[in-house]
Amino acid sequence: MKLIVAISLNAALAVLFWRWLRIQLREPKLGRWLLPVLALKLLAWVAACWKPSSDAQHMHQFSTTMTLQLWERPGAWLQAMLGNEFHYNKELYLIYHGYSNTFFTAKILSILNLASYSSSWWNGLYLSVFCFVACWTLVQTLAHTFPQTPAGAALIGFLVWPTVVYWSAGITKESLVVGSAAGLVAVVISWLYGKTRFSVSNVLALVLLAFLQFKMRYFFAALLFSALGGLTVVRMIQQLGTARQRWVVVVIFFATINVGAWIGSEVVLVFRPNRITLQLLRNYNELGKQSRERPRITFKDFTPNIESVVQNAPQATWETISRPWFWEGSTMYKVAGVENLLLLGILAIALLALLRGRAGKLPFALVVAMLFYCIALAALIGLSTPNLGTMNRYRVALLPFVLWLALQNEYAARVLRRIGL
Repeated sequence: MKLIVAISLNAALAVLFWRWLRIQLREPKLGRWLLPVLALKLLAWVAACWKPSSDAQHMHQFSTTMTLQLWERPGAWLQAMLGNEFHYNKELYLIYHGYSNTFFTAKILSILNLASYSSSWWNGLYLSVFCFVACWTLVQTLAHTFPQTPAGAALIGFLVWPTVVYWSAGITKESLVVGSAAGLVAVVISWLYGKTRFSVSNVLALVLLAFLQFKMRYFFAALLFSALGGLTVVRMIQQLGTARQRWVVVVIFFATINVGAWIGSEVVLVFRPNRITLQLLRNYNELGKQSRERPRITFKDFTPNIESVVQNAPQATWETISRPWFWEGSTMYKVAGVENLLLLGILAIALLALLRGRAGKLPFALVVAMLFYCIALAALIGLSTPNLGTMNRYRVALLPFVLWLALQNEYAARVLRRIGL
């Protein structure tokens, strides 16, 4: 029975993916890049599954037991899926006091095990393909919605940049974080700037992707929801024929952010300023202890209050983007450092283009919204994650958007056009 279910599910998934692939290959501008970037993603999948992280192994082993329970006692499995506890045969049990994205990922894997036959390689492939399809959908949406902008900017950011491709492949939380964020932004942009109308399918997609993003990293999700919410309000006002001046756009956007932050803090206690600052400091101290012998981010004075957070935010943002340097730490740190040099070069060119009035042709409101998300998330990661290895993985959630924005300028667009993008 288990084998029949696995074969049937894989056959259905293969047919769906093949149909999707055939449609995408016919894209006049991007179609010829589909197979090369897919091959790159599959190479990253092989690398990730060949030597899985301890986190990936733990989640897979945990999910395998959950799937056994699904076959033996579906009611107990459903109870575990809806709660924060897992009990199996009175010998194995786990109780999470509070929310755990590790447990949530294991829940997803326990469902995927029905198709993968509890194979970590197949599960890694499913998550990799999900992330790939979501990122490709965003790249395609941006190319169709903003044909005057370089399509290659998003392609490089989401599907070519080495650390993004690697960390969002295999059994990783980042594959779900990046995939859900890309899909969510694609849906919202197609509504706000494209010709897509509301339908049951895309509303359902929006809800599921938002739910997945929130469950994987709720602080990341809060910033993304804020950015998209502020952008939606600006676009709604613009549709009425007002808010055309840039300063008005900025005022409306940040006013919406502030109102949303106040409502969020009243509804969900974890989003209150004192809770946020205390959690940032706790994470900073715990991860700092684990990386005392390695390069890390350090602040001279970091206390659990808004003033300290604001004071250290610029340093946190800068170090999230720039570190590790190529002379720091082990070989992996040095490789990441070389990539960071390239990133800083791209950002320097983007800044030069901005000063010369050649920043690109994306709508100003969209740039404000995504720039807010990138800067706020970079500060959040830097303040809470002093360990450079962990930070390098977490920032995968923002790097694709940073690159997409940075490669919009006329200088970058000229280079991208020369290579067919």
